Amino acid sequence: MGDMSENTLEIPESEAIGQLNSARYVDLREISEPNKRVFNSLRIVVEEAIVNEAAAVVSDRPELANLLAGAHPIESVEGCKRFRLSWKHYLAYLVTEELVGSNAPNGYADEIYTGKILRVYTRSHFLDHIMRDTGGHVQEVLHYKLICLNHLIDVVSYFPPKVEVLAGSGGFPKRDGRLQ
Repeated sequence: MGDMSENTLEIPESEAIGQLNSARYVDLREISEPNKRVFNSLRIVVEEAIVNEAAAVVSDRPELANLLAGAHPIESVEGCKRFRLSWKHYLAYLVTEELVGSNAPNGYADEIYTGKILRVYTRSHFLDHIMRDTGGHVQEVLHYKLICLNHLIDVVSYFPPKVEVLAGSGGFPKRDGRLQ
């Protein structure tokens, strides 16, 4: 994993959110509670990923050869951006394996959100769960969902995250394109 203490690009936060939401895919690189002196702080780092036309998906399993013919991996390559999302305080977060999570492209009829990669919900099943199963809230509860390639990350907080584009983006080691 790279050095997560690196500098950020000096751009307005709304532009950073716009860049994050304009990515086609992002990969989770780090999720941590970085400051133990601050109760329930959360940091998430994701890196943009693209369909890498310069590489092919290969497998050691011959029965997959026809299925994988012409396939390209979705991965981070040189020039992909990294984003850091930081919450000073969260109420709850949930990491779900993306194949079983609720990330319907058009959502569910009873959920309301804006955003593509970073969704901001005003009504959601997760928010209903939190409001039903917790109490003592001192202000409005906000729900964010980060849609990653292999993970869905729901975060509930009183405050929005700080979203930054990390300087020197594009530097995680490449995978070899092999299926495990």
